[in-house]
Amino acid sequence: MGKPTGFKEFDRETEPYRNAMERLVDYKEIYTGHHDEHLATQGARCMDCGVPFCQSGEGCPVYNLIPEWNDLVYNNRWKEALDRLHKTNNFPEFTGRVCPAPCEGACVLGIHEPPVTIKNIECAIADRGFEEGWVVPNPPSVRSDKNVAVIGSGPAGLAAAAQLNHAGHTVTVYERDDRIGGLLMYGIPNMKLEKDVVDRRVNLLREEGIEFVANADVGGSGDNAVSMDQLLADNHAVLLATGATTPRDLKIDHREGKGVHFAMEFLLQNTKSLLDSELEDGNYISAKDKHVIVIGGGDTGTDCIGTSLRHGCKSLVNFEIMPRPPVDRSDNNPWPTWPLIFRVDYGHEEAAAKFGNDPRVYSISGKEFVRDEDGNLLGINTVEVDKNFEEIPGTTQFWEADLILLSMGFVGPEHYVSEGLGLELDQRSNYKAEYEEFQTSHPKVFAAGDCRRGQSLVVRAIDEGRKVAEKIDAFLG
Repeated sequence: MGKPTGFKEFDRETEPYRNAMERLVDYKEIYTGHHDEHLATQGARCMDCGVPFCQSGEGCPVYNLIPEWNDLVYNNRWKEALDRLHKTNNFPEFTGRVCPAPCEGACVLGIHEPPVTIKNIECAIADRGFEEGWVVPNPPSVRSDKNVAVIGSGPAGLAAAAQLNHAGHTVTVYERDDRIGGLLMYGIPNMKLEKDVVDRRVNLLREEGIEFVANADVGGSGDNAVSMDQLLADNHAVLLATGATTPRDLKIDHREGKGVHFAMEFLLQNTKSLLDSELEDGNYISAKDKHVIVIGGGDTGTDCIGTSLRHGCKSLVNFEIMPRPPVDRSDNNPWPTWPLIFRVDYGHEEAAAKFGNDPRVYSISGKEFVRDEDGNLLGINTVEVDKNFEEIPGTTQFWEADLILLSMGFVGPEHYVSEGLGLELDQRSNYKAEYEEFQTSHPKVFAAGDCRRGQSLVVRAIDEGRKVAEKIDAFLG
């Protein structure tokens, strides 16, 4: 504990985002640069608690050694801080950018004061490591005679591949898209995670000996199809890390037709076009000069807001069926559980800067899409709902819209990958495999990440990727 009175002397100060109106004209990351002196001061706020809830239980899913690297940053021992960080987290440059930081929600200081800026410090340690050249390939010195196929190159697949490769096994990662990274590449927009950050880590993993195969649609039927039966024949174990990619639909009248799209369809096409041609090819769903409605909150909804604003939308509204959260924790949401409070994310801030108000409308539900006689989208009729989601009579309202984006979460994995294997599924259609075990009903097939647990956080996917690698390593003997 570098400064025992630090939490009394210093206030919480997060590293600011770039100015909202300035960042709306580009797709560069929203973050500003790191300042060592500021971060050291924030690290000094860490109380070195007897029981650090930040790194266990309700806190960090990968059990980051947070008090240790907070103290090391305060004492300007950055390389040692990076070593501590990499002990538990393969990809701190990802989580330092996109994780909602459950560690901060469980920070003991947060009981009475604003918590330590753990996420800022984590990101700064990782970025400093790359800038100083401390992060280098570390291939295994000895190889086993075992082969493992990993299907999906998102955070769970990459973490598992990294750990299995470190154990000396020969690992091949299959990705159906044209670029490696899964959710990190096409599910999270550039503003939150620039793709050279993803490519940098993937290239390191490649230098360590992992083989990556893009445009490989395992279980598919097209030109890029890869046979699951062949993978099982050629490998000693197969890991399903395909994510939960089946979106939840809004099945109300006049759903089918132009103008209504799933959020991930919108985000994926935008990022691919941006990387391919800086949006010059036009191969994306444009929100330019359109009245846009985003249905559903959460990170993906915010990403749709930010992307629509950068396209130059004419107006923007965000529907949330839930009531507006309180400013402070409610009595049934005590520390150290994740605080269910009102937050302003980057997209909300940008919408307010451009249009003058927060775009969110709470306690509202879609009743029917409205189209003209040619099927063109005109808007949507809604109704207000109470806390039990019952409709409130007399509250029907029409909202004009040229583009409606559905961001209501995901209901499970796409099962064509595993068709023919007869894998057992749980009640939510995820692959049934117990946490800490990860083995499916097929002895050679394991599952980890969102395809096993359902839609969740990048940091939880990394946790499952690391843990499933341990189980596969033990299975391989």
